[in-house]
Amino acid sequence: MKKHHLYQTCTANASVKETEPQHWRLNIPGGPAGVYRLAQFDDYRDLRRSDFPWEPPVTIRLQARCSAPDLPGTWGFGLWNDPFSLKLGLGGGARKFPALPQAIWFFFASPPNYLSFRDDLPAVGALAATFSSRKVSPLLLGSGAPFLPVLFLRPAARLFRRLAQSFIKQSAVHLEHDPTRWHDYEINWQNDNSIFSVDGQTALETPISPSGPLGLVVWIDNQYAALPPDGKLGWGTLENEDSWIEVKDLEIRNEG
Repeated sequence: MKKHHLYQTCTANASVKETEPQHWRLNIPGGPAGVYRLAQFDDYRDLRRSDFPWEPPVTIRLQARCSAPDLPGTWGFGLWNDPFSLKLGLGGGARKFPALPQAIWFFFASPPNYLSFRDDLPAVGALAATFSSRKVSPLLLGSGAPFLPVLFLRPAARLFRRLAQSFIKQSAVHLEHDPTRWHDYEINWQNDNSIFSVDGQTALETPISPSGPLGLVVWIDNQYAALPPDGKLGWGTLENEDSWIEVKDLEIRNEG
């Protein structure tokens, strides 16, 4: 793994602990809906997006497991461009404006999450997924923020979803495995190809590949976001019991 700093970001009573070398446990406490709970480590927290550390070709390998098969909220690991810049006082101040998503990751999402702009792709559950977006000026995206409340009107949200398909390409596949058991996960990110493997078996191979630079992220939280085909926009936090994920033997390296 390239030598660089891993930043920890945790809300109250959440934790990231390296229990032994190259073995991390990320924990969020139980609690009611309405309070955001996050445990995360990454390698980009205080960087501008243009300074994120990874460009293809990159390979990520690790082992992971979680405390329950359907943890409320989301968890996962991979590379992304941290598009929303909504850090809630938890860092990330170098990124003042939102961006369209660039991501290649294993993503685990419970209902009511619905994280796809396309009707023919899985949008909830255990996923291997990519997002590749056109380059759009951050200032232009930021100027649209005052219109976000309009998206809670279903016709507007459905229109936005159709328009987003013109700017954001994506690929995803549902994983049929028990995430509470240790599994070997691998991501191979090329300029024009993305390959995901679980326990040595290819889960997804797609020409949809994000543009860099991207940053490494490993996280667990109790958040949900939904933009389903019916246009019923949803965003918030979920009640959860004490929840954790474990990650070990993380290796990330440039292959060029």
